[in-house]
Parts: sequence; C-alpha cells; structure tokens
Amino acid sequence: MRVYIPATLPILSELAKRGELGPGPLTGYAVTPALREWYVEGDEEELEYAALTEAARAALRLLAADPLAPRRRVVVAAESSDAVVTPTGTPISKADGVDPGEVRVDGVIALRDIASFHVDEAAAEPAVGEAALVVAAADSGDEDARFTVDGAEDYDLLWFATQELLELIRLYLD
Repeated sequence: MRVYIPATLPILSELAKRGELGPGPLTGYAVTPALREWYVEGDEEELEYAALTEAARAALRLLAADPLAPRRRVVVAAESSDAVVTPTGTPISKADGVDPGEVRVDGVIALRDIASFHVDEAAAEPAVGEAALVVAAADSGDEDARFTVDGAEDYDLLWFATQELLELIRLYLD
C-alpha cells in the first residue's frame, strides 16, 4: 500500500542518518475505503493526490510544532505492508478532525521502501509559514485560518527521487 507520511526537512535529515522513519506508530495517509467513500467520483490518481494533500496539511502541523524547521511542507511517499497499516479515518470524520485517508503505520519505514519525496519550492515559504501559524485554528473551524491554509495548498510540492535525499538535505538545510 502506498502511504504518504508527513515530515519536515529536519525529519528527512534524521532519515538520511538512520536509514528509516520510525519506530511507529507513525501517522500517514493512504487511499483507504473511507477516502474512497469520501471522494465518491475520484479515480485512483485523484485519490492518491487527495491522500498526498492530506499529508501535506499534516506537515503544516509538524511545522507548527517545530518553529526552527524551514517553512517547507515535506511528504514521504512509501510502500508499506497492509499488515502494518491501519485506517483510522471514517468518511464522516472530517468534521471530527480526522481525515478519511488517515492511517496508523506500526513499525518503521525503511529508506529502501520510500518511493519519493515531495517538498515545497522556495516561493511557497511565506504562505507555508503563515499557514503553519494558523493550522490549529483552521482545524478548529476558523474560516480565516482555513483560507490561509488553503493558500499554502495552492503551491504544488516538488517531486524528488530517493537518490536525491542527500542533495535535498544539502540544498535546504545547509
């Protein structure tokens, strides 16, 4: 199962040092039955994009918790065994603060299981920084905060191959 794990650039640095994310449980996002029900008319590609988008929003929460991290959303796309992935969202749970694509990953995500990294470009930093400041308010229903968070989501994440991990870290953290 393809799982999208929210992260930050310092988390990627730790991944490069340790060779894995975890140990679990890790919160991730995937195409779950609840996500399929939530997006009734989406094809597989649209559902994967929805899961990636949920992970990017969760990366904002990680940035809010780490004010020293560069203001870039990071998502790690990995393959994980269905046996260690448990859906936690339900189709009606967006109102409860749990996204329908949310999953719990019990265990570690090894570097060899990672398919790609998705990271904001430099131009997104101001919008991402503002969104990280208000994401908790957006989660609580504040419409102005949601507007700010949606503004960060207007920026597409750049795609990086796993072979580019060290270059990615040098580019963004040095």
